[in-house]
Amino acid sequence: MSDALFTALASPARRRLLELLLHEGDQPAGRLAERFDMTRPSVSEHLKVLKDAGLVAESRHGRERRYRLEPEPLMALRDWLSPYERFWREKLANLGTVLDELDDFDD
Repeated sequence: MSDALFTALASPARRRLLELLLHEGDQPAGRLAERFDMTRPSVSEHLKVLKDAGLVAESRHGRERRYRLEPEPLMALRDWLSPYERFWREKLANLGTVLDELDDFDD
């Protein structure tokens, strides 16, 4: 798991870019930039960080740059997080059992 992936995901603007690409598909940089209250060069910088982390791919169509989501790094992140999810599920299930027992005790 690379630090670049975590750095890329740390920004709300970059997470929003990923959401747009996920839900709306491939898009040109200009259309993505229209969705933000920041300059187009700022959006381009965010796209570069996402590209460097492997989260988006860029293709050129004439003068237009189009971006698409690359899901593989997110799948690797999911796999990395999986043991922690199981850990917390078990802890919450145990807490539920204790709370049920306390509820039974109060009755």
